[in-house]
Amino acid sequence: MARAPNKHGRDQALDFQGFLSDLQDWELSLKDKDKKMRPQDSHQEKLKTRDLGTSPGNYDYSRNLDSINTMSSSFTSEDSLPDAASEKELGNEYFKQKKFKEAIDCYSRSIALSPSAVAYANRAMAYIKIKSFQEAEDDCTEALELDDRYIKAYSRRATARKELGKLKESIEDAEFALRLEPQNQEIKKQYTEAKSLYEKTILQKASGARKNSVQEMQKVGKLDTKVNGQSIQPVSSSAQITEMTAVQDHTKRNNTTREQEVKASVQELASRAASRVKAVAAEKITPPNSAYQFEVSWRGLSGDNARQTSLLKAISPSALPQIFKNALTVSILLDIIKCVATFFVEEMDLAVNYLENLTRVPRFDTLIMFLSSSDKADLVKIWDEVFDNEATPIEYAEKLDKLHTKYCPKR
Repeated sequence: MARAPNKHGRDQALDFQGFLSDLQDWELSLKDKDKKMRPQDSHQEKLKTRDLGTSPGNYDYSRNLDSINTMSSSFTSEDSLPDAASEKELGNEYFKQKKFKEAIDCYSRSIALSPSAVAYANRAMAYIKIKSFQEAEDDCTEALELDDRYIKAYSRRATARKELGKLKESIEDAEFALRLEPQNQEIKKQYTEAKSLYEKTILQKASGARKNSVQEMQKVGKLDTKVNGQSIQPVSSSAQITEMTAVQDHTKRNNTTREQEVKASVQELASRAASRVKAVAAEKITPPNSAYQFEVSWRGLSGDNARQTSLLKAISPSALPQIFKNALTVSILLDIIKCVATFFVEEMDLAVNYLENLTRVPRFDTLIMFLSSSDKADLVKIWDEVFDNEATPIEYAEKLDKLHTKYCPKR
Protein backbone atom coordinates (compact mmCIF):
# COMPACT_ATOMS: atom_id res chain seq x y z
CA MET A 1 0.00 0.00 0.00
CA ALA A 2 1.45 3.30 -1.11
CA ARG A 3 2.40 5.82 1.45
CA ALA A 4 0.83 9.31 1.23
CA PRO A 5 3.24 12.20 0.72
CA ASN A 6 4.08 14.19 3.77
CA LYS A 7 3.36 17.89 4.23
CA HIS A 8 6.85 19.05 3.18
CA GLY A 9 6.61 17.28 -0.17
CA ARG A 10 3.21 18.84 -0.93
CA ASP A 11 4.59 22.31 -0.24
CA GLN A 12 7.45 21.83 -2.73
CA ALA A 13 5.05 20.69 -5.45
CA LEU A 14 2.85 23.77 -4.98
CA ASP A 15 5.89 26.08 -5.15
CA PHE A 16 6.99 24.53 -8.44
CA GLN A 17 3.53 24.90 -10.00
CA GLY A 18 3.55 28.55 -9.01
CA PHE A 19 6.90 29.07 -10.67
CA LEU A 20 5.61 27.53 -13.91
CA SER A 21 2.54 29.74 -13.80
CA ASP A 22 4.69 32.88 -13.40
CA LEU A 23 6.89 31.82 -16.29
CA GLN A 24 3.89 31.37 -18.58
CA ASP A 25 2.49 34.78 -17.56
CA TRP A 26 5.86 36.42 -18.42
CA GLU A 27 5.94 34.76 -21.82
CA LEU A 28 2.39 35.95 -22.58
CA SER A 29 3.29 39.48 -21.60
CA LEU A 30 6.22 39.48 -24.02
CA LYS A 31 4.02 38.29 -26.89
CA ASP A 32 1.45 40.96 -26.06
CA LYS A 33 4.11 43.67 -26.15
CA ASP A 34 5.39 42.34 -29.47
CA LYS A 35 1.88 42.55 -31.03
CA LYS A 36 1.49 46.10 -29.84
CA MET A 37 4.84 47.15 -31.39
CA ARG A 38 4.33 45.56 -34.87
CA PRO A 39 1.69 47.94 -36.30
CA GLN A 40 3.98 50.91 -35.59
CA ASP A 41 6.97 49.23 -37.22
CA SER A 42 4.85 48.33 -40.24
CA HIS A 43 3.62 51.91 -40.48
CA GLN A 44 7.18 53.25 -40.33
CA GLU A 45 8.30 50.76 -42.98
CA LYS A 46 5.47 51.90 -45.23
CA LEU A 47 6.51 55.50 -44.72
CA LYS A 48 10.11 54.64 -45.64
CA THR A 49 9.02 52.73 -48.74
CA ARG A 50 6.70 55.58 -49.78
CA ASP A 51 9.46 58.14 -49.27
CA LEU A 52 11.86 56.02 -51.27
CA GLY A 53 9.35 55.55 -54.07
CA THR A 54 8.63 59.28 -54.39
CA SER A 55 12.32 60.26 -54.33
CA PRO A 56 13.28 61.71 -57.74
CA GLY A 57 16.73 60.21 -57.57
CA ASN A 58 15.64 56.65 -56.83
CA TYR A 59 12.29 56.23 -58.49
CA ASP A 60 13.32 55.15 -61.98
CA TYR A 61 16.02 52.81 -60.79
CA SER A 62 13.96 50.98 -58.22
CA ARG A 63 10.95 50.76 -60.48
CA ASN A 64 12.87 49.53 -63.56
CA LEU A 65 15.51 47.43 -61.84
CA ASP A 66 14.38 44.21 -63.52
CA SER A 67 14.28 45.72 -66.98
CA ILE A 68 17.68 47.33 -66.45
CA ASN A 69 19.13 44.00 -65.41
CA THR A 70 17.56 42.39 -68.48
CA MET A 71 19.00 45.04 -70.77
CA SER A 72 22.40 44.76 -69.15
CA SER A 73 22.48 41.03 -69.59
CA SER A 74 21.36 41.36 -73.19
CA PHE A 75 24.14 43.81 -73.95
CA THR A 76 26.78 41.66 -72.27
CA SER A 77 25.58 38.45 -73.87
CA GLU A 78 28.22 36.93 -76.11
CA ASP A 79 25.61 36.07 -78.74
CA SER A 80 24.61 39.70 -79.20
CA LEU A 81 28.11 41.16 -79.45
CA PRO A 82 29.28 41.77 -83.04
CA ASP A 83 32.37 39.93 -84.21
CA ALA A 84 34.63 40.27 -87.23
CA ALA A 85 33.38 37.13 -88.96
CA SER A 86 29.67 37.98 -88.64
CA GLU A 87 30.27 41.55 -89.87
CA LYS A 88 32.18 40.22 -92.87
CA GLU A 89 29.42 37.76 -93.69
CA LEU A 90 26.82 40.50 -93.39
CA GLY A 91 28.94 42.60 -95.72
CA ASN A 92 28.96 39.71 -98.22
CA GLU A 93 25.17 39.57 -98.10
CA TYR A 94 24.91 43.31 -98.76
CA PHE A 95 27.38 42.93 -101.63
CA LYS A 96 25.23 40.22 -103.23
CA GLN A 97 22.29 42.61 -103.01
CA LYS A 98 24.46 45.30 -104.68
CA LYS A 99 24.23 47.47 -101.58
CA PHE A 100 27.89 48.35 -101.81
CA LYS A 101 28.00 51.23 -99.33
CA GLU A 102 26.32 49.10 -96.66
CA ALA A 103 28.78 46.31 -97.47
CA ILE A 104 31.68 48.74 -97.03
CA ASP A 105 30.35 49.72 -93.59
CA CYS A 106 30.21 46.06 -92.54
CA TYR A 107 33.68 45.30 -93.84
CA SER A 108 34.98 48.38 -92.05
CA ARG A 109 33.54 47.15 -88.74
CA SER A 110 35.03 43.70 -89.38
CA ILE A 111 38.45 45.26 -89.98
CA ALA A 112 38.12 47.39 -86.84
CA LEU A 113 37.36 44.29 -84.77
CA SER A 114 40.00 42.04 -86.32
CA PRO A 115 41.91 43.07 -89.48
CA SER A 116 42.19 40.36 -92.12
CA ALA A 117 43.37 40.18 -95.72
CA VAL A 118 39.97 38.85 -96.83
CA ALA A 119 38.04 41.74 -95.26
CA TYR A 120 40.38 44.30 -96.82
CA ALA A 121 40.14 42.63 -100.24
CA ASN A 122 36.34 42.41 -100.01
CA ARG A 123 36.08 46.08 -99.11
CA ALA A 124 38.39 46.86 -102.02
CA MET A 125 36.00 45.06 -104.38
CA ALA A 126 33.09 47.08 -103.02
CA TYR A 127 35.10 50.27 -103.55
CA ILE A 128 35.75 49.22 -107.14
CA LYS A 129 32.01 48.81 -107.68
CA ILE A 130 31.39 52.42 -106.63
CA LYS A 131 34.46 53.58 -108.60
CA SER A 132 36.50 54.59 -105.56
CA PHE A 133 39.66 53.21 -107.11
CA GLN A 134 42.22 54.90 -104.87
CA GLU A 135 40.56 53.47 -101.76
CA ALA A 136 40.45 50.07 -103.46
CA GLU A 137 44.18 50.21 -104.23
CA ASP A 138 44.96 51.16 -100.64
CA ASP A 139 42.85 48.32 -99.23
CA CYS A 140 44.52 45.77 -101.52
CA THR A 141 47.92 46.98 -100.36
CA GLU A 142 46.80 46.52 -96.74
CA ALA A 143 45.57 43.02 -97.57
CA LEU A 144 48.93 42.10 -99.09
CA GLU A 145 50.72 43.39 -96.01
CA LEU A 146 48.80 40.74 -94.07
CA ASP A 147 49.07 38.01 -96.71
CA ASP A 148 51.51 38.57 -99.56
CA ARG A 149 50.25 35.50 -101.43
CA TYR A 150 46.60 36.50 -101.56
CA ILE A 151 45.87 36.32 -105.29
CA LYS A 152 42.55 38.18 -105.17
CA ALA A 153 44.27 41.17 -103.60
CA TYR A 154 46.80 41.30 -106.46
CA SER A 155 44.04 40.92 -109.05
CA ARG A 156 41.83 43.63 -107.54
CA ARG A 157 44.72 46.01 -107.09
CA ALA A 158 45.60 45.45 -110.75
CA THR A 159 42.04 46.47 -111.63
CA ALA A 160 42.16 49.56 -109.44
CA ARG A 161 45.55 50.62 -110.76
CA LYS A 162 44.43 50.20 -114.35
CA GLU A 163 41.49 52.51 -113.70
CA LEU A 164 43.84 54.99 -112.03
CA GLY A 165 46.06 55.01 -115.09
CA LYS A 166 48.88 53.15 -113.35
CA LEU A 167 49.16 50.68 -116.20
CA LYS A 168 52.72 49.54 -115.57
CA GLU A 169 51.97 48.80 -111.90
CA SER A 170 48.76 47.04 -112.95
CA ILE A 171 50.73 44.77 -115.29
CA GLU A 172 53.19 43.97 -112.48
CA ASP A 173 50.36 42.95 -110.12
CA ALA A 174 48.69 40.74 -112.72
CA GLU A 175 52.04 39.20 -113.70
CA PHE A 176 52.89 38.38 -110.09
CA ALA A 177 49.45 36.85 -109.52
CA LEU A 178 50.00 34.66 -112.58
CA ARG A 179 53.26 33.39 -111.11
CA LEU A 180 51.34 32.28 -108.03
CA GLU A 181 48.52 30.72 -110.06
CA PRO A 182 49.60 30.17 -113.68
CA GLN A 183 46.36 28.47 -114.75
CA ASN A 184 44.02 31.25 -113.61
CA GLN A 185 42.26 32.26 -116.84
CA GLU A 186 40.69 35.38 -115.37
CA ILE A 187 44.08 36.77 -114.33
CA LYS A 188 45.56 35.82 -117.72
CA LYS A 189 42.85 37.88 -119.37
CA GLN A 190 43.45 40.74 -116.95
CA TYR A 191 47.18 40.68 -117.65
CA THR A 192 46.65 40.64 -121.43
CA GLU A 193 44.19 43.53 -121.31
CA ALA A 194 46.45 45.68 -119.11
CA LYS A 195 49.49 44.99 -121.27
CA SER A 196 47.58 45.72 -124.48
CA LEU A 197 46.25 48.98 -123.07
CA TYR A 198 49.73 50.00 -121.91
CA GLU A 199 51.24 49.33 -125.35
CA LYS A 200 48.38 51.20 -127.02
CA THR A 201 48.98 54.20 -124.75
CA ILE A 202 52.68 54.24 -125.61
CA LEU A 203 51.91 54.11 -129.34
CA GLN A 204 49.36 56.92 -129.02
CA LYS A 205 51.87 59.14 -127.25
CA ALA A 206 54.51 58.47 -129.93
CA SER A 207 51.97 59.04 -132.71
CA GLY A 208 50.82 62.28 -131.10
CA ALA A 209 54.38 63.58 -130.90
CA ARG A 210 54.98 62.84 -134.60
CA LYS A 211 51.70 64.45 -135.58
CA ASN A 212 52.55 67.65 -133.71
CA SER A 213 55.94 67.78 -135.42
CA VAL A 214 54.38 67.44 -138.89
CA GLN A 215 51.81 70.13 -138.12
CA GLU A 216 54.53 72.56 -137.08
CA MET A 217 56.41 71.94 -140.33
CA GLN A 218 53.21 72.49 -142.33
CA LYS A 219 52.61 75.79 -140.55
CA VAL A 220 56.11 76.95 -141.50
CA GLY A 221 55.54 75.96 -145.12
CA LYS A 222 52.27 77.90 -145.31
CA LEU A 223 53.60 81.23 -144.03
CA ASP A 224 52.64 84.15 -146.27
CA THR A 225 53.97 87.48 -145.20
CA LYS A 226 54.09 90.90 -146.79
CA VAL A 227 57.02 93.33 -146.95
CA ASN A 228 56.31 96.87 -148.16
CA GLY A 229 52.91 95.74 -149.32
CA GLN A 230 54.26 92.90 -151.48
CA SER A 231 53.47 89.27 -150.78
CA ILE A 232 56.44 87.07 -149.95
CA GLN A 233 55.84 83.44 -150.91
CA PRO A 234 57.41 80.74 -148.78
CA VAL A 235 60.50 79.09 -150.10
CA SER A 236 60.41 75.50 -151.21
CA SER A 237 60.77 72.68 -148.74
CA SER A 238 64.19 71.72 -150.10
CA ALA A 239 65.40 75.29 -149.66
CA GLN A 240 64.07 75.33 -146.10
CA ILE A 241 65.89 72.13 -145.30
CA THR A 242 69.12 73.47 -146.84
CA GLU A 243 68.90 76.67 -144.83
CA MET A 244 68.09 74.85 -141.60
CA THR A 245 71.02 72.50 -142.16
CA ALA A 246 73.35 75.44 -142.74
CA VAL A 247 72.19 77.13 -139.56
CA GLN A 248 72.64 73.94 -137.59
CA ASP A 249 76.17 73.44 -138.96
CA HIS A 250 77.07 77.01 -138.11
CA THR A 251 75.77 76.59 -134.58
CA LYS A 252 77.68 73.37 -134.13
CA ARG A 253 80.94 74.95 -135.29
CA ASN A 254 80.47 77.83 -132.85
CA ASN A 255 79.78 75.49 -129.97
CA THR A 256 82.53 72.95 -130.69
CA THR A 257 85.30 74.97 -129.12
CA ARG A 258 83.29 75.68 -126.00
CA GLU A 259 82.27 72.05 -125.63
CA GLN A 260 85.85 70.89 -125.87
CA GLU A 261 86.89 73.33 -123.17
CA VAL A 262 84.41 72.10 -120.61
CA LYS A 263 84.27 68.43 -121.60
CA ALA A 264 86.94 67.27 -119.20
CA SER A 265 85.51 69.12 -116.22
CA VAL A 266 81.97 67.95 -116.98
CA GLN A 267 83.05 64.33 -117.16
CA GLU A 268 84.86 64.63 -113.88
CA LEU A 269 81.83 66.22 -112.18
CA ALA A 270 79.51 63.63 -113.68
CA SER A 271 81.69 60.85 -112.34
CA ARG A 272 81.68 62.33 -108.88
CA ALA A 273 77.94 62.95 -108.99
CA ALA A 274 77.26 59.38 -110.11
CA SER A 275 79.29 58.01 -107.23
CA ARG A 276 77.47 60.19 -104.74
CA VAL A 277 74.07 59.28 -106.18
CA LYS A 278 74.84 55.59 -105.92
CA ALA A 279 76.00 56.00 -102.34
CA VAL A 280 72.85 57.91 -101.38
CA ALA A 281 70.63 55.46 -103.23
CA ALA A 282 72.23 52.56 -101.39
CA GLU A 283 71.48 54.25 -98.08
CA LYS A 284 67.82 54.74 -98.99
CA ILE A 285 67.14 51.09 -99.87
CA THR A 286 64.31 49.84 -97.69
CA PRO A 287 64.25 46.12 -96.79
CA PRO A 288 61.23 44.46 -98.46
CA ASN A 289 58.65 42.70 -96.32
CA SER A 290 57.20 40.39 -98.97
CA ALA A 291 58.12 38.50 -102.12
CA TYR A 292 56.17 41.02 -104.17
CA GLN A 293 58.05 43.99 -102.74
CA PHE A 294 61.37 42.24 -103.25
CA GLU A 295 60.65 41.34 -106.87
CA VAL A 296 59.42 44.82 -107.78
CA SER A 297 62.48 46.43 -106.17
CA TRP A 298 64.83 43.84 -107.66
CA ARG A 299 63.54 44.31 -111.20
CA GLY A 300 63.59 48.07 -110.73
CA LEU A 301 67.35 47.78 -110.10
CA SER A 302 67.93 45.51 -113.09
CA GLY A 303 71.36 46.08 -114.57
CA ASP A 304 72.72 47.70 -111.41
CA ASN A 305 74.47 44.80 -109.70
CA ALA A 306 75.82 46.98 -106.89
CA ARG A 307 72.37 48.20 -105.83
CA GLN A 308 70.85 44.74 -106.18
CA THR A 309 73.55 43.48 -103.84
CA SER A 310 72.71 46.30 -101.42
CA LEU A 311 69.03 45.32 -101.58
CA LEU A 312 69.85 41.70 -100.77
CA LYS A 313 72.18 42.65 -97.93
CA ALA A 314 69.46 44.85 -96.46
CA ILE A 315 67.62 41.60 -95.66
CA SER A 316 68.70 39.36 -92.83
CA PRO A 317 69.44 35.84 -94.18
CA SER A 318 67.13 34.30 -91.59
CA ALA A 319 64.24 36.45 -92.89
CA LEU A 320 64.27 34.93 -96.38
CA PRO A 321 61.84 32.05 -95.65
CA GLN A 322 59.33 34.46 -94.06
CA ILE A 323 59.61 36.99 -96.89
CA PHE A 324 59.28 34.60 -99.83
CA LYS A 325 57.06 31.91 -98.31
CA ASN A 326 55.57 30.07 -101.33
CA ALA A 327 56.14 32.93 -103.77
CA LEU A 328 59.81 32.43 -104.70
CA THR A 329 60.28 32.04 -108.47
CA VAL A 330 63.03 30.31 -110.42
CA SER A 331 64.30 33.53 -111.98
CA ILE A 332 64.58 35.31 -108.62
CA LEU A 333 66.22 32.27 -107.03
CA LEU A 334 68.89 32.14 -109.73
CA ASP A 335 69.42 35.91 -109.54
CA ILE A 336 69.98 35.72 -105.79
CA ILE A 337 72.47 32.85 -106.17
CA LYS A 338 74.39 34.83 -108.82
CA CYS A 339 74.34 37.89 -106.57
CA VAL A 340 75.66 35.89 -103.59
CA ALA A 341 78.47 34.58 -105.80
CA THR A 342 79.67 38.15 -106.44
CA PHE A 343 80.52 38.80 -102.78
CA PHE A 344 81.27 35.21 -101.72
CA VAL A 345 85.05 35.64 -101.53
CA GLU A 346 84.90 38.88 -99.49
CA GLU A 347 82.03 37.85 -97.17
CA MET A 348 81.94 34.05 -97.01
CA ASP A 349 80.07 33.84 -93.73
CA LEU A 350 77.24 36.07 -94.98
CA ALA A 351 77.13 34.31 -98.35
CA VAL A 352 76.86 30.85 -96.79
CA ASN A 353 74.09 32.10 -94.50
CA TYR A 354 72.10 33.27 -97.52
CA LEU A 355 72.61 29.93 -99.28
CA GLU A 356 71.54 27.99 -96.17
CA ASN A 357 68.39 30.05 -95.57
CA LEU A 358 67.34 29.90 -99.22
CA THR A 359 67.03 26.12 -98.80
CA ARG A 360 64.53 26.78 -95.99
CA VAL A 361 62.18 28.71 -98.25
CA PRO A 362 59.03 26.64 -98.97
CA ARG A 363 59.06 24.99 -102.42
CA PHE A 364 62.85 25.35 -102.73
CA ASP A 365 63.28 21.65 -103.53
CA THR A 366 60.48 21.84 -106.09
CA LEU A 367 62.05 24.83 -107.81
CA ILE A 368 65.43 23.08 -108.03
CA MET A 369 63.76 19.92 -109.34
CA PHE A 370 62.04 21.72 -112.21
CA LEU A 371 64.98 23.87 -113.35
CA SER A 372 65.56 23.80 -117.07
CA SER A 373 68.68 22.05 -118.36
CA SER A 374 70.31 25.41 -119.16
CA ASP A 375 69.52 26.76 -115.67
CA LYS A 376 70.95 23.63 -114.09
CA ALA A 377 74.10 23.99 -116.17
CA ASP A 378 74.48 27.64 -115.09
CA LEU A 379 74.01 26.70 -111.46
CA VAL A 380 76.57 23.90 -111.62
CA LYS A 381 79.05 26.22 -113.29
CA ILE A 382 78.62 28.88 -110.57
CA TRP A 383 78.97 26.27 -107.85
CA ASP A 384 82.11 24.71 -109.30
CA GLU A 385 83.84 28.00 -110.09
CA VAL A 386 82.90 29.99 -106.99
CA PHE A 387 81.53 27.99 -104.09
CA ASP A 388 83.52 24.77 -104.63
CA ASN A 389 86.85 26.54 -104.90
CA GLU A 390 90.00 25.04 -103.46
CA ALA A 391 90.76 28.31 -101.67
CA THR A 392 87.55 28.06 -99.60
CA PRO A 393 88.37 27.58 -95.87
CA ILE A 394 87.56 24.17 -94.46
CA GLU A 395 84.81 25.39 -92.11
CA TYR A 396 82.87 26.79 -95.05
CA ALA A 397 83.80 23.98 -97.41
CA GLU A 398 82.04 21.43 -95.17
CA LYS A 399 78.84 23.49 -95.13
CA LEU A 400 79.00 24.00 -98.88
CA ASP A 401 79.42 20.26 -99.46
CA LYS A 402 76.11 19.67 -97.67
CA LEU A 403 74.45 22.48 -99.57
CA HIS A 404 75.79 21.14 -102.86
CA THR A 405 73.41 18.16 -102.72
CA LYS A 406 70.46 20.57 -102.39
CA TYR A 407 71.44 23.02 -105.11
CA CYS A 408 72.93 20.50 -107.55
CA PRO A 409 71.25 17.15 -106.81
CA LYS A 410 72.31 15.76 -110.19
CA ARG A 411 75.57 16.58 -111.88
